Amino acid sequence: MIEYLNDSYEVGISKCTSVMRISRSIWYYTSRVDDSELAEALMRLADMHPTRGFDNYYNRLRKEGYKWSRNKVLRVYRSLGLVRCPKRRKRLPESLRKPLDQQSQCNEVWSMDFMSDSLSDGRTLRVLNIMDYCNRESLLNKGSISYPSKRVLRELDHLIEIYGKPKYMRTDNGPEFRSVDYQSWMKQNQIQPVYTEPGNPMQNGYIERLNRTFREDVLDAYEFDSVSQFNIIAEKWQEDYNNNHPHKSLENKSPREYAQRSKSHVGQAPHGEELNSII
Repeated sequence: MIEYLNDSYEVGISKCTSVMRISRSIWYYTSRVDDSELAEALMRLADMHPTRGFDNYYNRLRKEGYKWSRNKVLRVYRSLGLVRCPKRRKRLPESLRKPLDQQSQCNEVWSMDFMSDSLSDGRTLRVLNIMDYCNRESLLNKGSISYPSKRVLRELDHLIEIYGKPKYMRTDNGPEFRSVDYQSWMKQNQIQPVYTEPGNPMQNGYIERLNRTFREDVLDAYEFDSVSQFNIIAEKWQEDYNNNHPHKSLENKSPREYAQRSKSHVGQAPHGEELNSII
């Protein structure tokens, strides 16, 4: 308004500010706040994780040791035009929701699921995702042209050598998880399989959420020429997700910050009376 009065009526700034009842010092005031470091940090996070939102960026900055207030980060975030419109999702009525139980220890429940994509030459890429329900840790994100049940079992054997045995394994009703080889392997390792009902993927909701994040960050973000190229990128993503990704449901902690695996439980599975109660 002061600019309009000054240009239209050719009067001085003092007259314009008095008409608008604004102090003349406000007109000449120039902010000395330097937000360049914060803006650079936000742009760096936006380049690295373009599908994430403000809360994720803010919690990552806090984890990196920056002490900027939430309001300041939000102001600069908005000024940089980084605001993302949230997707509106259909939600079930409260009476029909069946929230998944939060496990108290690692290796209580693992979950597996497959994802599909394609390579640049048109070949199908299948991705096997495995996670721990307790701390949402991603244990495996590995791609292959095909994933028969025997290969799935080899991957599970390798994970058990590293992390120990889970008590339960939650999956859908895919043929890889209903095969004779899979069933006998589960019985041999004293692991109880748990299947979701057909048409109810949210009974395995934790890994469905992991799948969405993985698709946004990896599958939709890159074009892959080979399976090995995909696995290199997926492995880097897995390390960042497990060590740095803040989960709102985990008190804004990353999976490995929220819960570490106890060495005393590595390699253990339910035995005796506990196993009989599960069966």
